Amino acid sequence: MFSNRLDWLHSLHPQTLVDWLNNNQGVVGVALFLATLLFGWASGIFQALRRRPKFRFRLIDGPTFVCTFGVNKQHGQYQVHRTGMALYLDIANIGSASSSIREIRVGYHWALKPFGKSWWKYSLGWFQLSDQVVCLSDFQVLIGENVKLYPFLIQKSGISGASADTYLEVGKSTNGVVYFEQTDSWGACFPVSIGGKVRVKIAIEDAFGRWHRKKVWLPKVSLLEAQKFNPSFGLTHASLHGEECPFELPVDAHGNILPPENPN
Repeated sequence: MFSNRLDWLHSLHPQTLVDWLNNNQGVVGVALFLATLLFGWASGIFQALRRRPKFRFRLIDGPTFVCTFGVNKQHGQYQVHRTGMALYLDIANIGSASSSIREIRVGYHWALKPFGKSWWKYSLGWFQLSDQVVCLSDFQVLIGENVKLYPFLIQKSGISGASADTYLEVGKSTNGVVYFEQTDSWGACFPVSIGGKVRVKIAIEDAFGRWHRKKVWLPKVSLLEAQKFNPSFGLTHASLHGEECPFELPVDAHGNILPPENPN
């Protein structure tokens, strides 16, 4: 058997190969055609896989802050509160495929005492805030005697009726304000503030279901400061449920809500 294999190898003379190709041109042509189709198909798939959007975003100076305020409710010994967030975002598509902005969410850590049972359970993870709600009026700032209106990213302006373009072609960017207002919370279920700043995780979903995430620090402000940018800040849920206006809560030097004196 071994000698037969050596005889076969010796038979592969260049002239023999040329003769074989000349006698089988049809077979070779079909094989080359199929190989070309296979290569083109595989290249198209790989190219399509490489083509995808990539959102890069940053915060712009202006209405970008976190505010926790009280509402006229009690949960046992605890004062009910809500947290509102305003993010003035600039979003650019630096990927290789166009896409639209489908959803925006934020996450934060609760203000729990370190190393307690609840701290291990909740503070090591991110509490997801997806309550992006409609703000009742536009964000604005007074510059001299003129009022500057900030554009919304998702909702339409109550004054101009305009909204940002959320479909981003490759190399295109857009900007605007998104507003979040949390439902009823109590106790330590609010963003922990360190030195007057809150660390949050921002997540933006594109039309293909891919999430683009970034962690940032936001200033923690009082309700009065927040309402300088928007007099309707914190009023969306109150207006929907016919409640009284929100109010300031006592906070410590970092901006965290002070606990009740004698909680059960």
